Amino acid sequence: MTLEVLKIENYMDKTFATLNADMDVYKAIQIMVDKGLTGAVVVDGDHKVVGILSEKDCLRLMTKGSYHEMPEGKVKDFMTKEVFCAPPYTDVFKIAELLLNNLFRRIPITDERNVMLGQITRKDLLRVIREIHDKQVDKGTKKPPIM
Repeated sequence: MTLEVLKIENYMDKTFATLNADMDVYKAIQIMVDKGLTGAVVVDGDHKVVGILSEKDCLRLMTKGSYHEMPEGKVKDFMTKEVFCAPPYTDVFKIAELLLNNLFRRIPITDERNVMLGQITRKDLLRVIREIHDKQVDKGTKKPPIM
C-alpha cells in the first residue's frame, strides 16, 4: 500500500489579496478590514514576497499613537520582513507542523524565484483535516462523528 503525499499546492488559496510595501498603511488596513483578513502578504512589482502585514503588525500604530495623533507610514514601516515561504510540493503535514509551532497564521507558497503562487492558512488546513477524516469514514476505517 502506497501512502499518498498530500502536497500543499492542492490545498493552497490561489485567489488572495496582496499588498504593496509603499502603500499607505491605512489603505492596507482598510483592505484587510473590507476583506475580513487577519493579514496579507506584501509583494513587489514582480510578485516576489517581501513581507507580511498582520493584525498584530497593525496594532503597532496604536502603541505609537494617541487619540489625537496616529502615526503615518507605509506598509513597509510596519510589516514583518522575515517571512517563511514554502514551495508548492511541501507536504501538508509539514505545513501543519510549521503553523502549530510558530506564531504566524499563513505561509506564502512561492516558486524558486520567490514569486508568490498562493498561500495556505490555518483555516485552509482545517479543510484538509476534514477531507482526510471524511475519506477515512468513506473507506470504513473510521466511524463518523456523533452529532
